[in-house]
Formats: sequence, structure tokens, C-alpha cells
Amino acid sequence: MPLYEYVCQSCHHELEALQKISDKPLTDCPACHTSTLVKKVSASAFHLKGDGWYVTDFKNKKQSTVDKKTSDKATS
Repeated sequence: MPLYEYVCQSCHHELEALQKISDKPLTDCPACHTSTLVKKVSASAFHLKGDGWYVTDFKNKKQSTVDKKTSDKATS
């Protein structure tokens, strides 16, 4: 379930709510009890699992090649 952030336009109270996507948005502020609660737009995070992604398959191969070249120059 996604975690939504809300802010009250009256008292500027901020809260987070764990809700289903199909749930209706919250409207009542728990701090001042007005109906001026709105959803904040916030950045989401995700993690790519499995093979075939830049982090798991391509990133380290090039880095290890650069490390070998650097270590060869350092020993010369």
C-alpha cells in the first residue's frame, strides 16, 4: 500500500497515511478539525530487482575495468 503525505491548508499540519490506491483521499485535518486537508506531491522510490538493470549488470563491469587501468599505472 502506498504512503501518502497530506498537509492542512488552514493550520499547515502535515501527516502521512498508509492507504489503498482505491481509498478516497483524506479531507479532515486531525489537528484543527477542518476539511482543508490536501495531498502533497512527493517523490516516490523504487528498487529494481533481478538481472538486466544498469546497477546489477553494467555499472560494475566498467568500473572494474577503470580500476584495473588505474592500478596498472600506479604500479608502473
